[in-house]
Amino acid sequence: MATASYYPLSTKEELLKHFVGKSIKNVPAPAAVLDFSKVVRNCDRMLEAVDILKFGWRAHIKTHKTTELTRLQVGGGLGPVNIIVSTLIEAEHVVPLLLEYKAAGRAVSLLYSFPVTPGAVDRLSIISNTLGPNGLSLIVDHPDQLPSVLAIHANTYVAPEVFLKIDMGARRAGVPPSTEACSSLIAALLSFEAAGKVHLLGLYAHAGQSYYGSSRSTALDFLRQEFEALLVTATSIHSVSPSKHLILSVGATPTTTSIRNLLIDHEDMDATPTEEGKAIAALRATIAAIREQKCAIEIHAGVYPVLDLQQLSTHALPTEGPHAMLTWDDLALTIVAEVASIYPSRGQNGTPEALLGSGTLALGREPCKAYSGWGILTPWNRPGAKMPSSGPENHVGWRVGRISQEHGILVWSGEGAPEELSVGQKVRVWPNHACVAGAGFGWYLIVDGTRVGREDEIIDVWPRWRGW
Repeated sequence: MATASYYPLSTKEELLKHFVGKSIKNVPAPAAVLDFSKVVRNCDRMLEAVDILKFGWRAHIKTHKTTELTRLQVGGGLGPVNIIVSTLIEAEHVVPLLLEYKAAGRAVSLLYSFPVTPGAVDRLSIISNTLGPNGLSLIVDHPDQLPSVLAIHANTYVAPEVFLKIDMGARRAGVPPSTEACSSLIAALLSFEAAGKVHLLGLYAHAGQSYYGSSRSTALDFLRQEFEALLVTATSIHSVSPSKHLILSVGATPTTTSIRNLLIDHEDMDATPTEEGKAIAALRATIAAIREQKCAIEIHAGVYPVLDLQQLSTHALPTEGPHAMLTWDDLALTIVAEVASIYPSRGQNGTPEALLGSGTLALGREPCKAYSGWGILTPWNRPGAKMPSSGPENHVGWRVGRISQEHGILVWSGEGAPEELSVGQKVRVWPNHACVAGAGFGWYLIVDGTRVGREDEIIDVWPRWRGW
């Protein structure tokens, strides 16, 4: 796309020449590292779950912003390729891949998930013309956005597909269901659809508040709430347009990953918590009601391929025992950092602290509800250190306890003697929020933890799309 030149990227060819074959112990820090085997496993699990449950699937690519990981999220076969982006630059960079899929006979749909504004019209019009009919979808949640939607139609002579964004309690974006504002917006969309200027494709919800949950039953209940907010809106639409086909698209990574709870044979489990059982039963009933209403179900999510401490702390899936589905071993993103200084007794109760050359710009500043800190050290390159045995809320060991722009302060938490660190030592940090931590880097260094003896060897480099 023409506007991609606004934010030139490092070329993959040059990055491969520079990094492939090297150890991540020998690259400049900070560096963002993805474990390929974990990313593949996380993507495959999601594709398998939506296939078994017969849900539609739409992959959000805003976390990683790469062609390579988008391919893994989409999967093979000849089924539809449904993508979500948060920025125009993501949309422009993914268009060539979508054209590749389209040439192979797969239907493609690109949803720009930020409410459309006048400043986006020209670039979205180019994308719509490039992808053709049914290729571009838009989000609306206010009537003043409709002139921008109509302007794209006027520029392209293609009726944009539209999702009506419903606010089901997150209070970030969307119109509340069962309100006059919602009814008025529905009436306007149906009117423009009758005139051939838009196509109301469906309803969209995102339970961002599910990041603050702490149990499987909570994640399942938020998913049910997403569905029900859209179901009540769909029922309202069907009262005036009975034959209208609608897609109900729901999901945040905690709620979306929680669908895998529906695949567990609960009769074989040692014990099924009462609240969890109730949540599953209620969710199944809501899904049945949606299908009775003749609406299609679509699931979407973004951070699930790489995961992070925020997601681990939601406990949206079993984290321990024979049915464990979400563990420390599933966290695919780490930030390589270098210890720059040691302060032997500066910490609480005379414990040591250490300085990392990775602060806010490398790790992000988003907190995690489960613990006090901005990242936790992995056992990598720390002789004798072991994988954590419990969740972030009970972590004992080194964590990034304070941060500023380029400084990360390691503090020791919990009982026991602090493990010694040394100046110049490379460590890897699990960040709180993978979406924000990745934003500080121009590329991901790719390793494969299943390559015994060569786990640290860089096998690929994935350039990130930068800018807006």
